[in-house]
Amino acid sequence: MTVIGFLSTAPVTEDSMAPAVANAIEALESHDVTYETGPMGTTIEADEIDELFAAVQAAHEAIDGDRVSTFLKIDDKRTSDDDAASKVDAVEEHLGRSAKSDE
Repeated sequence: MTVIGFLSTAPVTEDSMAPAVANAIEALESHDVTYETGPMGTTIEADEIDELFAAVQAAHEAIDGDRVSTFLKIDDKRTSDDDAASKVDAVEEHLGRSAKSDE
C-alpha cells in the first residue's frame, strides 16, 4: 500500500518562510518516506499511514515560531500501490500531453 500526503507547513510570519520550510523538508529525511517539494507544498509518500504521520509531525515540529500553520491532505487508497507519479501519468494519458503549460 502507498499512502500519499500533501503537506503545507510554515510559520505565520510576514518574513520569508523559506528557511523554516527548509527545516521542515530536512526533517523528512529522518523518516522512511519519499517526497517532492513544489511551490505550494510537498507531496509525501509512505508505505504506511503511521510513517506518513510521523514524518508530518517531524516537519511541523521543525518549524521554529510562535505560530505554525500546517495543512495535510491524505490519499489512502487501500486497494492499490499506485504512487504519486502514476497518478500524474494517468492524467497525462487522458490529456495526451504533459500536465504542464508550455513555457
